[in-house]
Amino acid sequence: MVDRKNPLTARVVVNRIWRMHFGRGIVASQEDFGSQGKLPTHPELLDWLAGWFMDNGWDVKALDRRIVTSATYRQSSQASREWVDRDPDNLLLARGPKHRLLAEQIRDSALAASGLLNRTIGGPSVKPYQPAGLWEQSGTGKTYTQDKGDKLYRRSLYTFWRRTAPPPSMLTFDAVTREVCSAKRESTGTPLQALVLMNDPQIVEAARVLGERLLKEHPERPEARIREVFRALTGRLPDAREVSVLRQLFEEQTEFYRRETGAAEKLLATGESRWDESLPRAEFAATTMLVSAVMNLDEFVTQR
Repeated sequence: MVDRKNPLTARVVVNRIWRMHFGRGIVASQEDFGSQGKLPTHPELLDWLAGWFMDNGWDVKALDRRIVTSATYRQSSQASREWVDRDPDNLLLARGPKHRLLAEQIRDSALAASGLLNRTIGGPSVKPYQPAGLWEQSGTGKTYTQDKGDKLYRRSLYTFWRRTAPPPSMLTFDAVTREVCSAKRESTGTPLQALVLMNDPQIVEAARVLGERLLKEHPERPEARIREVFRALTGRLPDAREVSVLRQLFEEQTEFYRRETGAAEKLLATGESRWDESLPRAEFAATTMLVSAVMNLDEFVTQR
């Protein structure tokens, strides 16, 4: 399988890793390299990468580094309307990649931005937040016992997975059930994904923790909070129009939570992590909703 005279294995691996970074493989039919599969858009590139991969000890991290430091990957994903119409799937690689992140990456990004992410490597699987009674209603005959403390914030790689009742938030973002082997995931856009980003306890808790930090760092400067959360979650600073829209949202939410103190308490109590009860409730809740709004932007869930 790994003999130099049989480069098929190396080609398949290289193509899968290329798709992880670009959203589309050099061979589009990632699951089929046979006669019924798609032809490679850049056959010489695929062959060269496969040869380089074998020559460098099948080092996946080195291959990742090779791809992401290339001039092709580091191009801007922005393109003129003419280029988008001419090459909508970016087959010519004339611009940088732009594609929706995987379910695990979205969850881990939210935890990392808030500072909650537990970066411990190795160890047994963990059971983070999941709707109560899901296993029982699915007829598994098992009871889901949620973990506590730092285990809730481990990377999604370590999430316990029952194939007959997989984590629903992961499925919403196109994770596969793992009941059968799947070489690639589809990427869809549905209203349910927005509902997960707005209501999943893991995401709401991450928004609250990041909001608490912003409120403490910029207690008298809402616009500074807006710029900082935008930078932290999208990798760029907002323009004047975006600041204006988010400032209006923040003011409206502040007024709402001043009237609805119970709603503010319920929002701030989401999750297991502790929060600073000395902070002004209405402003704290409004800042949490500000973070949540930015987490719902396309730029947060898209690699570009």
